[in-house]
Amino acid sequence: MLIAQMTDLHAVARGTLAFGRVDTNAALAAAVDHVNAIRPRVDLVVITGDVANDGRTAEYDAAAAALARLEAPVRVIPGNHDDRARLRAAFGAMMDHVPAPVSSESFLHYVDDRFPLRLIALDTVVPGQPGGALCADRLAWLAGRLAEAPGRPTVILMHHPPFQIGVGHMDGMACAGGEAAAEVVARFPAVERVLCGHVHRPVVRRWGGTIAFACPSPAHQVALDLTGAGPPAWTRDPPAVALHLWQPAPGADQPAAGTVVSHLSFIGPWAAERFGAPGVPVPRSA
Repeated sequence: MLIAQMTDLHAVARGTLAFGRVDTNAALAAAVDHVNAIRPRVDLVVITGDVANDGRTAEYDAAAAALARLEAPVRVIPGNHDDRARLRAAFGAMMDHVPAPVSSESFLHYVDDRFPLRLIALDTVVPGQPGGALCADRLAWLAGRLAEAPGRPTVILMHHPPFQIGVGHMDGMACAGGEAAAEVVARFPAVERVLCGHVHRPVVRRWGGTIAFACPSPAHQVALDLTGAGPPAWTRDPPAVALHLWQPAPGADQPAAGTVVSHLSFIGPWAAERFGAPGVPVPRSA
């Protein structure tokens, strides 16, 4: 099974720019084309939050039109820039597996058991706040879902990484409750990955007895500043999607035997030039 992860799309109303200068809709269109061209074909696309830039209906309309061109099923979770109700309305056809909300404040959690890897989507959003939270209610829900199928290889989706990444201004809007969440996840060794967004950078960490992975954006990235004191800044670092490949163990008679291997797949000119093709020698310095 091959999963493509996209995150932090920050779609805007057609004809506008995010932050007055970033054409996030064009970046999303390029990312969709990129994912559709991947071989072997992607089996599933997961989008780990911040689908819209300001949570407006026109932004979700633009995002939904772009994502409808994907040739694989799509699963979406909210980020801090999203509006839960509008996200549900825009992606209702893609979210038939999501229980109906109890109220407008209901968490957008769900489980999808229809793939070789079990998906658990965990809503970390705190409305009106840039940071997230894993409160007692959310952790109880997560523990209950993990306990339902403790031997199934599982991927957890959440927007906010549940740990500090070393970039000061992003750590100031991190996810509360990460240590308690790590204790829950560590009880279930079949969790193969925790896939996150929010930080607009590739970040990998051992966490909760598994591997947590944050994906870059297909548009703009957060500047890498590990001093802990730098001001917030965006960069034009290469856009990317992540690819997570489930590899069953050869000859294994148990469905949980296997592993996930994760890659970044860069979009645009960074991916265009290849070396070592027939008739083209690989440079000695490579």
